[in-house]
Amino acid sequence: MMNLHFFPSRRLALYTVKLFVTRSLAVLIALVLILMTLDLLGESGKILRVAGNGDAELWRYVSLRLPLLISRFLPFSVLLGTLIAFASLNQHSEVIAMKAAGISAHQILAPLIVTSLVIAGIAFAFNETVVVRSARTVSAWADNDYRPIPRESGILSNVWVLAGEDLVHARHVGGSGADFHADEMTIYDRDQGVLQRVVEADRAVPAGGAWRLTGVRIYDTTMNLVTREAEMTALHGVEPERLTLARVDPDKLDFFTLRERIAQMERAGRPTAAAQAGLWHKISGPLSTVLMPLLAAVAAFGLARSGQVLLRATVGMALGFAYFVADNFSLAMGNVGAYPPVLAAWAPFFLFFLIGETVLIQSEE
Repeated sequence: MMNLHFFPSRRLALYTVKLFVTRSLAVLIALVLILMTLDLLGESGKILRVAGNGDAELWRYVSLRLPLLISRFLPFSVLLGTLIAFASLNQHSEVIAMKAAGISAHQILAPLIVTSLVIAGIAFAFNETVVVRSARTVSAWADNDYRPIPRESGILSNVWVLAGEDLVHARHVGGSGADFHADEMTIYDRDQGVLQRVVEADRAVPAGGAWRLTGVRIYDTTMNLVTREAEMTALHGVEPERLTLARVDPDKLDFFTLRERIAQMERAGRPTAAAQAGLWHKISGPLSTVLMPLLAAVAAFGLARSGQVLLRATVGMALGFAYFVADNFSLAMGNVGAYPPVLAAWAPFFLFFLIGETVLIQSEE
């Protein structure tokens, strides 16, 4: 007789969830350790090249990169962990025993799906509180060639703005309200496409519809002369928002801040397709962990003695990796405006949900 309960057995549910979580966690730890080691080997030379940097800076780099690696490879780890758990259950005929007791494939998967929803919620909170801050800091630090950077919130690095014919570059933009400022600003003063002056300032702050520059060095191309001034005013009519909106990276902004920046961009008449796709992907990305048990389920069903456990695990892995390829491709299409933002973020999720359900039903039959 078919068992119609969502969780047909509390003990079985806890057993499968334990296998699922422990295998996924083990894969995540192994992946992150290997990738962090390789990443550190590639960057340690650049970090230690800067005078004054030592072991503390190496550990700081590790602490900043670890959250990014965890966030990026968590869905991969869930996929591989699920495949390992399912292959083990199949190999020991435990799945056959469950089905002989009247438990369907969907009931076997139900505890894992619920656990995946919990993991997705934790991943979303982790991304919004830890990952975006680490992404901003490590990006600004790398752009500054691992020299010391200001420890402040909301920092942006390598910001470019076109003000009339002039090009404006700021190495760092940070602060908010009265504390808003730009560090190491360079203004390329052009007239009819010809460079006239290069104005470099140690610091720039908004002042009455313009910007007050301090620690100024001016190179005049017509006279081939460099002059210095303690302070000057420039960039009349360039609002501070022009700098904050010049580089809106969804990976470095939390959900609510990104939504606010999108509203500002819309009011300014700037394109928002990439930012909106990134906004929706902040939800669909962590939810991809929910798909992994469904896509890996092909490894659980079928007779182990048929000799196809490895083949089924390979098919499950291929489905999972195909999802990540489709997700990245769709997001890239959304960034260039080829796909609507909502479609770019959610289409791969629902497509592979249908594929996973189809494969699961076929396997159960």
